[in-house]
Amino acid sequence: MSAPSHAERHGAANAASDRSGIDPEKLEVAPGTARQAVEGWVPELATEDELRSALEQAFDYRGDVTITRKDGTQIEGYIFDRIAGSTLAASFVRLLPKDSNQRLKIAYADIAALAFSGRDPAAGRSWDAWVRKYWAKKSTGEGEATLQPESLD
Repeated sequence: MSAPSHAERHGAANAASDRSGIDPEKLEVAPGTARQAVEGWVPELATEDELRSALEQAFDYRGDVTITRKDGTQIEGYIFDRIAGSTLAASFVRLLPKDSNQRLKIAYADIAALAFSGRDPAAGRSWDAWVRKYWAKKSTGEGEATLQPESLD
């Protein structure tokens, strides 16, 4: 008796997937996540949950935000880290200010307002958008269609 050939094993695998009703090709496709457009948004921060939710979105945001502290000072910069504690005083965001190289740590309890003030440099720059532009340039002969990335500015 000999071992089954590759073709026989492949056929058996397909038969097994047909019996179970699962198409492996459909399993390979997962829906993407939808990004909420938050550029220019100034969220309401009336409750602790609203503040925490807005700061999570600010952490995921690729542009600058403006934080207004309870003492009235404003800091514009990029949120690169956050630490979610059990209380607002034990929770912090870490920010790279726009006009400085220092890293600031701001307690959630010190935040009075938040604004998504900076432009999102990656908005509209998905792979699909890039491929569409590439093929449009290539088909019309406009400019030079290259595989080099475009500038984010």
